[in-house]
Amino acid sequence: MCRLALILALLAIFTAAAAAQIDDPISVESTIVRLNVGVVDRQGRPITDLERASFTVYEDGVKQRIIGFEPSTAPFSVVLMLDMSGSTLPFRQVLKQAANRFVYALGPDDRVAVVEFYDRINLRNDFTTDGKTILHSIDASNGRGKTRLYEALDFALRKLSAEKGRRKAIIVLSDGVDSVAQSSDRDMLASMADDKVTDAIGPDSYGPLNDILSKSDKLGVSIYPLALPTGDPAKLADPTPRQIEMFRAARERFAFLAQRTGATIRTINRLEDMGRLYAEVAADLRTLYTIDYQPASDKRDGKWHAIKVDVAVPDLISRTRTGYFAR
Repeated sequence: MCRLALILALLAIFTAAAAAQIDDPISVESTIVRLNVGVVDRQGRPITDLERASFTVYEDGVKQRIIGFEPSTAPFSVVLMLDMSGSTLPFRQVLKQAANRFVYALGPDDRVAVVEFYDRINLRNDFTTDGKTILHSIDASNGRGKTRLYEALDFALRKLSAEKGRRKAIIVLSDGVDSVAQSSDRDMLASMADDKVTDAIGPDSYGPLNDILSKSDKLGVSIYPLALPTGDPAKLADPTPRQIEMFRAARERFAFLAQRTGATIRTINRLEDMGRLYAEVAADLRTLYTIDYQPASDKRDGKWHAIKVDVAVPDLISRTRTGYFAR
């Protein structure tokens, strides 16, 4: 009887474990590559009426088969990220008014989540098409302290990963000076002579930045930085070479986010231009096509794979991300 009871107990445990395994969500990494593609004519005017047959995609010079296509009218899921660290305190009202212009310029079916970041990272509202909710979140955003930029970007990408089947973008307003990255840069430069620090920091050598790019590659996210005119040591009376180098590296990383994800960085030189630049980004999203393809070679070799998109119509120019690392 004892042996039978033991067998029955073991069977019950095995059955429960199997059931638990069936109920657990299974995560399958797709090898599909998603591209947001902008097309302009020779005068820089966006072209928004092209069809799938107008595009040809090459990876490492090899033509790829397009398996998905969405026109420029398809809606986006967008994370609107607002830097509420101490450096933005003097112009919060201008910042919020500018962000409002972005919301007014979006399409009615675009879903927006608002994230504020400073010492903390807060989701002000989850994805919604309700303009009143979004505008209230922008108005209520507040904070002070350090800048957790890359942690906040990682948070935004995790939110976007749940927006299945939708086009995805991040709009991030910041000066690009992440507090943790700056501390790391300062440590690296500490032992260098002043005449050696110029261009000593490679913008693509920062691990968290590369993690963000890897995740955005897999999700097909375009990241649009709006670079605030704060933090620049050139405005100080007597900046040190280290201060200048750390700021240069921070801004190059910020620009690298846009370049690698097929977007563009917009530098805010005057606060009164902020609203116009937000509206430009919203308009840019409205001109993008989205193309999915499955690489002919799906090896996860960790290597860089170059992407090129050709348009069949003469004199049209396409813009998308330049490639990805197959990780």
